[in-house]
Amino acid sequence: MGMFRPLLALLLFAAAPAVARQAALTPEQAALKAHIQFLASDPLRGREAGTRDFEVAAEYVAARMLAMGLKPGGPNGSWFQPVKLATYRAAERATWTLRRGGREVPFSFGKDFVNEPVPSAPDFKAEGEIVFAGYGIVYPGAGRDDYAGLDVRGKIVAILAGTPAALPADVRAHFDDDGQKARLAATRGAKAVLVLETAARRRNFSVESMAPYYAYARSAWVGPDGVTNGPSPRAPVVGQVSQAGAAKLFDGAAMRWAEVQAADARGGRMPTGPLAGHLSVASKTRISTRESRNVVGVIEGGDPALRGQYLVLSAHLDHVGIGEAVQGDTIYNGAMDNAAGVAMILEVARAIQEGSKRPRRSIVVLALTAEEKGLIGSDYFVHHPTVPAGSVVAAVNLDMPILTYPLVDLVVLGGERSSIGPAVAAAARAEGLAVVPDPAPEEMFFVRSDHYSFVKAGVPAVSIDTGPGGTGAVAARAFLDRNYHEPSDQIDLPFDWKSAATFKRVALGTTLALANAAARPSWNKGDFFGTTFGGAEAP
Repeated sequence: MGMFRPLLALLLFAAAPAVARQAALTPEQAALKAHIQFLASDPLRGREAGTRDFEVAAEYVAARMLAMGLKPGGPNGSWFQPVKLATYRAAERATWTLRRGGREVPFSFGKDFVNEPVPSAPDFKAEGEIVFAGYGIVYPGAGRDDYAGLDVRGKIVAILAGTPAALPADVRAHFDDDGQKARLAATRGAKAVLVLETAARRRNFSVESMAPYYAYARSAWVGPDGVTNGPSPRAPVVGQVSQAGAAKLFDGAAMRWAEVQAADARGGRMPTGPLAGHLSVASKTRISTRESRNVVGVIEGGDPALRGQYLVLSAHLDHVGIGEAVQGDTIYNGAMDNAAGVAMILEVARAIQEGSKRPRRSIVVLALTAEEKGLIGSDYFVHHPTVPAGSVVAAVNLDMPILTYPLVDLVVLGGERSSIGPAVAAAARAEGLAVVPDPAPEEMFFVRSDHYSFVKAGVPAVSIDTGPGGTGAVAARAFLDRNYHEPSDQIDLPFDWKSAATFKRVALGTTLALANAAARPSWNKGDFFGTTFGGAEAP
């Protein structure tokens, strides 16, 4: 045995630095790392929603909530809110008919249009007159109403893709979603919506290039009534129309398609009005389903007058699962995105539970499914809350904090829109951090994380993110370029665990401030999102 002693000593010496690094973590830091290490481990295979791997992660989160003393917040005393996920796609290449002056005008799939699936109505048909409504935007903050003077009741509305550049970044991001523009058409009585290809859209992804992929899969949730959710079921987007197709729709109208194109190019006033044809559209949709779950824990408030109000603290639990191999690795672990966020909400909950005083309001600790498939778990929760309807007064979301550098500042997506922003800023100052504006509004992060589902339900909501100060901008760019939605987003990234603990304490301070404030969180007076979605404003 003696011959092995030098080798053993060498191995112990080599291992010593790693042991020392591990021992150097504070209990607060180690608790965060432990959650991330498990949730982003290879055995969980990337936690794709609707898979057994996600279910294991969900059971872990529920077990941690139980150990902390939270109460189950799902239906029937469960930790889980069932969410039926739908995968839907166009079932066939549609046939549309355009008539003008008693004759049929050729209108061809792949050349003039590509049909889109309608998940809420798998065999959708509509016909009628067509009205062009510009970009289809209503934004009172700029005195803009593209429907002014138009009667679209019972008609098919045609709108331009995209948004005018003059709108604020968050508003542009909101209206860049065709479904949100279709909602405006629906409230005015339209029966279907067409999206017309602009020059910019054509450069990026023309209708002709879209045609071979017309049946690509999309995701949604299925309601308790068995109907698959769509953003605008009363007036769905039924298809994308090419510039050649748009020219046919405008033929014979008082306005010319060339005038619309010119207005779009210069950002000028857009002509709107009725078009000269009659269009019959159709869309057949194929739907398949699978089961998933949100994990819901509750910290009951201690103030009898306020415990019926709920603050939601959320993070998405899913990632993208198994994918294309990169350097032989097919597991997209999702350590930063978003095992880190889940670790944060668990440790915030534990700190509150271990505190000497209960928060005044109740807190829902929510680990969400299917964010990566389109904010589905959060959207389902706001449509089917597990707490009394109307009782959620605010939401704070934690999604993909990039924790590879010493924190200097934070970005609060949506913070300038409600009273939540100052609460986060105060919690950040207590930790020596500033709050700065979003350095990359063109990335449209405001509409890409789960707080946006609460915004669309009229609830003041933010998502807290790490900021660009110090080496933050470089670190964020490096992560987004090399690790985002890649197998390399795993526990061996150079986590700065001191920064992770600081970020957690900011989330904790924000949560407690909102839960204990005398006044409920409110939208700033006249804010676009608060006004659009009927949220409570400051008195």
